[in-house]
Amino acid sequence: MADVMIGKAVRSGASTYNGQECVLGSALMLAGENSRLVAKAVAEKLKELEATLPDGVRIIPVYDRTTLVDRTIHTVESSLFEGAMLVMVVLLVMLGNWRAALIVALAIPLSMLFAITGMVQGRVSGNLMSLGAIDFGLIVDGAVVMVENIIRHLAERQHQLNRRLTDSERTHEVFLATKEVANPMFFGVLIITMVYVPILALTGIEGKMFRPMAIAVIFALMGSLILALTLMPALCSYFLGGDIQEKDSWFVGAVKKAYTPTLAFALRFRWMVVSASAVLFVLAALIFNRLGAEFVPQLDEGSFATHMIRTTSIGIDASIDMQKRGETMLLEQFPEVDYVFSRLGTAEVATDPMGVNVADTYMMFKPQKQWRTIRGRRITKDELANLMTEELAKHVPGEAHLFSQPIEMRFNEILEGTRADIAVKIFGDDFAVIEKIASQAREILEEIPGAADVEFDALGKAPLLEIIPKREAMSRYNLHAAELNRVVSTALAGEEVGKLIDGNRRFAIVVRLSETLRENLDELKRLPVRVDDGGLLTLGQVADFRMVEQVAAIAREYSQRRAAIMINLRGRDVESFVLEAQRKVAEQVKLPEGYSIEFGGQFKNLIEAKRRLAVVIPVALLLILILIFTALNSIHQSLLVFLAVPLAVTGGVFALWLRGLPFSISAGVGFIAVSGIAVLNGLMIIAFFNQLRARGTDLRTTVRNGALLRLRPMLMTAFVASLGFVPMAIATGAGGEVQRPLATVVIGGIITSTFLTLVLLPVLYEWMEKNRPMGNKSAAL
Repeated sequence: MADVMIGKAVRSGASTYNGQECVLGSALMLAGENSRLVAKAVAEKLKELEATLPDGVRIIPVYDRTTLVDRTIHTVESSLFEGAMLVMVVLLVMLGNWRAALIVALAIPLSMLFAITGMVQGRVSGNLMSLGAIDFGLIVDGAVVMVENIIRHLAERQHQLNRRLTDSERTHEVFLATKEVANPMFFGVLIITMVYVPILALTGIEGKMFRPMAIAVIFALMGSLILALTLMPALCSYFLGGDIQEKDSWFVGAVKKAYTPTLAFALRFRWMVVSASAVLFVLAALIFNRLGAEFVPQLDEGSFATHMIRTTSIGIDASIDMQKRGETMLLEQFPEVDYVFSRLGTAEVATDPMGVNVADTYMMFKPQKQWRTIRGRRITKDELANLMTEELAKHVPGEAHLFSQPIEMRFNEILEGTRADIAVKIFGDDFAVIEKIASQAREILEEIPGAADVEFDALGKAPLLEIIPKREAMSRYNLHAAELNRVVSTALAGEEVGKLIDGNRRFAIVVRLSETLRENLDELKRLPVRVDDGGLLTLGQVADFRMVEQVAAIAREYSQRRAAIMINLRGRDVESFVLEAQRKVAEQVKLPEGYSIEFGGQFKNLIEAKRRLAVVIPVALLLILILIFTALNSIHQSLLVFLAVPLAVTGGVFALWLRGLPFSISAGVGFIAVSGIAVLNGLMIIAFFNQLRARGTDLRTTVRNGALLRLRPMLMTAFVASLGFVPMAIATGAGGEVQRPLATVVIGGIITSTFLTLVLLPVLYEWMEKNRPMGNKSAAL
């Protein structure tokens, strides 16, 4: 009656390793857990399991996220250490007093303790984003202002008395010096801290990325502010005894020699200075519109995740064969590849369902020092991807490739449902029309510069056996469609009739046609069908059989049918590409009524993030203005200090342009940060001008002498803040790509805002205060 054998379920997927089939397992992490700790725990457990395996069976970890996490943490450690060393050098060179430099440097580890304590309490892990934006130069700004003023007061008092100060005299001078700068310094550091607060309001992906950074920086700055107001004066009163010489270092002296005539020229030709500043700002605005934009910089994960797409009609055996040939070729032709593994189709636990025509292929690379050289330089990943595409097309024709990275591919898929940087979606009702529009759009998109991979997402047809009931015959024999479906289902899919129990294991007992009979249409037509009146008919008597081609998969979004074109970019930013693509597609593709084209993926995320930044940035600027007014109690002086913000933005834009970096959310956060940093120096110099005027100094002398006296602390705060970001701006390790735009914006913004604050602010202060007597409130400051 039947053959009894051990069968198998219909195979829906496979996995390979270096061109051979294997069993691939994945460890899924619970939401909210630490990936590094979980990965290490899994690795330890795998070692225990391997000891229990039979001979010849091995467990080989093929992807461990800990490797990437450790690489990014190493980049952060290097940047922080190098930044701390640069800050120390600046303090020693510009303060000219090693004891004072060490006192200021103490703010670095102590402020970090505040930050780490806050991160622990807030359950924020130490990673590329949370620690990557901490600038030790920024942390010591308040301490620099405080200690520099204390040194100047001690040296001046010692010079007046022509002897060393007693303990009580030194303590009194420290108190006076602290009181002199405490108010503007407090508000200056508070402003820098407060500009990070609106970042906490970011939502979506950018919120998850940058909120930890804001939390860490806020805690570090709060700690530095407390230390600058309490510990720094106390340490100075104890350890700055003996002879204190207040003299400029050779560097500050050289800068003063150049600055004195520059300031005199600016005060004499103020309209020229103001006009030049306005022109620079307008020029920066024009350049900004040409920078291009992307959502976030692409993190180099050190590996490829390649989406290999074959015809939708392919069977699993043929797909596996193509996969093996492709992997073997990659290992033979590309010495940069260490090993290759893949996931093809749908796994037993269908967490990531795909057709058997699709394979996610992971290529793990050797260290870059082992990569080939081209014209005396190391080959880049983009060049490697282009070469691989060419070789795969030669050796394994009939498949398309989308080159991405493991985390990046999953990131894109979670956000948009496609595994590419950009998804072009065509919506409509008739799939044939959608397919035609998609084909036209693809031809246009392939010709646009920057489009490296342009492929359809599961578009195509597959052969299908249709069994169509003969309605007249079914009525004649009083046959119901349910009986017809039962026969077809039992014959082709099988029917479970019982369980086989073997110890703790249970296996389904399934009755169905053998595979040879299932592939024979004549045999299928002879299948018996029981009718209600008794007797049997053949399936061919009550149904027609035909082979047709049907759409393999119909995707829907917002209850609408849609097709998608997946695009990966190389060498071009997302925004400029999409804007050009939208224009060309609109010009060349005529859409019928009821059909639409939408650009998604990273472009959609960029647009949404820009909308949120359009709210966050004005809120940050409003906070800055309110705090400046609280410190100065003068509207026109507050607006004067606020000018440092557009001046800083100007420098940030020029810095991005000179380095060839597009605008990104990382750069946007940098603009928010530099806005607060730039205000500190402006607030300090305006407050000092007010103090001099309150003592009866005339306006021109106030501006000239005040600017020269505040030159050193302003240079120090600018240098330590900008140099603290230099290692991040030039970092080449894993994660450096994410830090680079933020650091570049801050460095460029500090440079221009400091220069223009030293030149433009004194000019505008003299002009605006010329007919304004110093009031009591300003004098009290």
